[in-house]
Amino acid sequence: MYQRFPRPSIWQEMDQLQREMNRLFETTSKRQVFNSPSYPALNLWTNESGQMVSAEMPGVQPDDISIDVTGDALSISGERKPDKVIQEVRYHRRERAYGSFSRTIQLPFMVDTHKVEASFKDGVLVISLPRAEADKPKKIAIKNQ
Repeated sequence: MYQRFPRPSIWQEMDQLQREMNRLFETTSKRQVFNSPSYPALNLWTNESGQMVSAEMPGVQPDDISIDVTGDALSISGERKPDKVIQEVRYHRRERAYGSFSRTIQLPFMVDTHKVEASFKDGVLVISLPRAEADKPKKIAIKNQ
């Protein structure tokens, strides 16, 4: 006869997988890079005169951000620098990524690039993108014959 060992529960297996994944990511690289296509997180809203974009970028300095607008495409790129820590420390947990990031989105309409404005406060970038005059809808008068 053989002895039967108890099978681990799904929760124990998930916990073990989480520990192994954490160990993998902690040891792969000292410098993390933003690979997510959704960083920074954006909100975009529009009206007849233009559009506004807000982007969350905690820990990023305004001098480390680049904004490019070409036609109907907006590109935001930059870099979040790592925390300055004492050389003798070892991280217990490190979830805040750092490194270079880049995100490009297609806008709903053409933009007047000469009038684009941006501001940065409390880790939130706000970009005002006025609609190009040539792209604004025109009311067409109907002639009565």
